[in-house]
Parts: sequence; C-alpha cells; structure tokens
Amino acid sequence: MAFSLVLASSSPRRRELLALTGWKFATRPADIDETPQPGEAPGAYVLRLAVEKARVAAMQAGAGQAPLKTAGCIVLAADTTVADRTEILGKPAHQAEAAAMLKKLRGKVHQVYTAIAVSAPALDAPLTDLCISNVPMRGYTDAEIEAYTASGDPLDKAGAYAIQHAGFHPVEGFGGCFASVMGLPLCHLARTLQKTGVTPPVDIAAACQKHLDYDCPIFRAVLNGENVG
Repeated sequence: MAFSLVLASSSPRRRELLALTGWKFATRPADIDETPQPGEAPGAYVLRLAVEKARVAAMQAGAGQAPLKTAGCIVLAADTTVADRTEILGKPAHQAEAAAMLKKLRGKVHQVYTAIAVSAPALDAPLTDLCISNVPMRGYTDAEIEAYTASGDPLDKAGAYAIQHAGFHPVEGFGGCFASVMGLPLCHLARTLQKTGVTPPVDIAAACQKHLDYDCPIFRAVLNGENVG
C-alpha cells in the first residue's frame, strides 16, 4: 500500500522511535490546548488530546502546502501523561515544580498513559489505542533530584522525568512497554496501522528492543491484541 506518513509531534523522542519502524515520515506538530478538563481521567485525557492532534494535523495547511488529509496520507498523533492514581502530572513549569513531582513519585509505582490516534482519508474517525504502564520509581535522593532538575531535562517531560535518562535512571524493576513511557508504543502502533492495511517493513519489536537495549516481556501479547502495557 502506497502512503505518506505524517507525525503530528515535535517530540524528538517520538521522532527517534518512529524512525525505528522503517517508514519515512514528515513531521507536522499540532498546536492544541492541552489543559485537562475538570475531573477528566488520565486515559480519557490522553485519548482526547491524541485525537485532537490528529484532527488538527490532518486538516491544517501550512504556507504553500496542501491540507494533509489527502489520498494516501496517514497522520499519527500521540499524547503521554503521568498519573499518580487519578492525579495528572503534566510537564513542570519550573525546577521547583519538577522537584515536587519527583518527590511525589519517589519510591512508588505510578502509571504512564500514552494514547495514539491514526487518521486516514478512508476512516470516518481516527483509530485509537491506549497503553497504560505501571512504572516503579527507585528511592533516589534529594541531592539526585536537585542535580537532575538543575540540568533542565525534566522541564519538557510529563511527570518531570525521562525513563531513558542514563544519569538519573529514575525507574527500577520496570516490566512494561519502555517505548510507551518514552512517548510512542511501537507495537501498539503496529497493530493499529494493520487495521488500515499498513504493515511495517521491519520487525518493529526487534528494532525497538535493540535500540533501547531492553528485553521487552510484553511485546508478543501486545501484537496479539491483548490490553497490556
């Protein structure tokens, strides 16, 4: 099937992960209001934002460019948030807020929700999928928090951390989808795109595990359609 793929995101981590699939793609960030609605559950929140990003990216036209929703164009959008039970932890506004989030999560298991939405001309509505991962945090010290937040790394990340950060390495004993916590669950994407007749040119699970140096225990279950993350 001939198609063009557009990623509705400016995230370098999503670009890094999507590149592992072997698909060529363009990026077209979608600027939307990401404020949670009153009482909105984390899963509903990320699904709503992913669908809205896909809709905006599919319909918008850049300067001198045609709208993205043309024959053969597939738009992929994603959204990720961290939740402490039902409390949504977005991107911290400053170092003090990042430190507060990390102290809240320290030594506990929280959830990371990543939703994907796929828009294509033949679809009446975007296809969606949701990955929910249980993430156990280690008991890092206040000094480690101070050094990490001072680096500025947490400020563009939900929950104020990057699971892949080699210096801080905040997570221990994780057994879910590593790529989802980074922002794009590739096996969930593969099974979603299969519904549009699109299959990847490479073994996505193998490419992901090699790139992340992670022996994923759940990829077969995900590709078989199970609701695991």
